[in-house]
Amino acid sequence: MSITETSARSQEGGCACRHVRYRMSGKPLFVHCCHCRWCQRETGSAFVLNAMIEADRVHLLTGVVQMIDTPSNSGKGQRIARCPKCLVALWSHYAAAGDAVSFVRVGTLDEPDTQPPDIHIFTSSKQPWVQLPGGIPVFADFYKPAEQWPKDSLSRYAALKAGK
Repeated sequence: MSITETSARSQEGGCACRHVRYRMSGKPLFVHCCHCRWCQRETGSAFVLNAMIEADRVHLLTGVVQMIDTPSNSGKGQRIARCPKCLVALWSHYAAAGDAVSFVRVGTLDEPDTQPPDIHIFTSSKQPWVQLPGGIPVFADFYKPAEQWPKDSLSRYAALKAGK
């Protein structure tokens, strides 16, 4: 099965202690690899890989999540869903997208290799030793989704914003 076929099906994931298990139903809207300093600090790594998907497509299978409000570079904050036992971040909701979109941490999926990044953002602050692959759009800061997202994802997002 190709990565494209695998990325379109439902996938399960969870935290390190396995208290929380979830299912992400269907293909994400878009997968960001963010290199901003805020993401670096929050993850303790060089970047974060987030699969953006409609929140109603993320289903808890076991356990509960604890929602933690944290600051963000925009000043509007974000809400991070964490396991209350091991505190692993599973997904978040950024103020700009609201609660309708979950930013699933790809590393918490059982098969994270099936969700490669569609774009690299905020590369102006990426770690100098990180080598970006060719063939994937790269932006020093943010980008215009209308110019990068597939038409289907734009339609799905527009439906969310319209409250459908």
